[in-house]
Amino acid sequence: MASAKFKEMTADEFLLWNLAQDEHYELVDGFPVPLRSMAGSSNAHDGITVNVIGHLFQQLRGSNCRPTTPDTALRTSIKRVRRPDVTIECAPLDAKSYEARNPVAVFEVLSPTTKKSDRTIKLEEYKRHPTLRTIVHIDPDIMDVLVFTRGTDGQWDFERLDQPESIVKIAGTPVALALSDIYDGIPLPAPDAAPIEQT
Repeated sequence: MASAKFKEMTADEFLLWNLAQDEHYELVDGFPVPLRSMAGSSNAHDGITVNVIGHLFQQLRGSNCRPTTPDTALRTSIKRVRRPDVTIECAPLDAKSYEARNPVAVFEVLSPTTKKSDRTIKLEEYKRHPTLRTIVHIDPDIMDVLVFTRGTDGQWDFERLDQPESIVKIAGTPVALALSDIYDGIPLPAPDAAPIEQT
């Protein structure tokens, strides 16, 4: 992923560098990579992201937690910085910071260009983060949500949800998101037309 036009950076160097850029980047193995590789987001991707943020805001209002956008970076190692579609941050707001201080959950809305990375490399990075307790993958093309939850023993459990009444719960918070709310207003294929995907 290294590019000749970028020098290798630490996470601290990267966060300062990105402030002067016209777009968001992630840091992968010390080198900046454009968020979503310059492809942008589909309307379905954007709609789901807005739905999630809206419901999280309502459910977390008045608590010490809040949803954040990709503007808030998430440091996963000394040379890796990610920008999840949505993060739940549970820490007092530091107005001068550009990264999450105590993230407890991340939501990634999958896309053709990021799906493989989201479900492999980034998933393992998130699992190693010391404060993350829930990782949510949302497919924008079919009603298919993967929820990874860290148990009290430190092991990760996995659940697949695909029904409108199914509920995504976020460990350590009061959040309970119905899939019908996550996919509200998003055109989806009829259930019998949805492809079966192997993971």
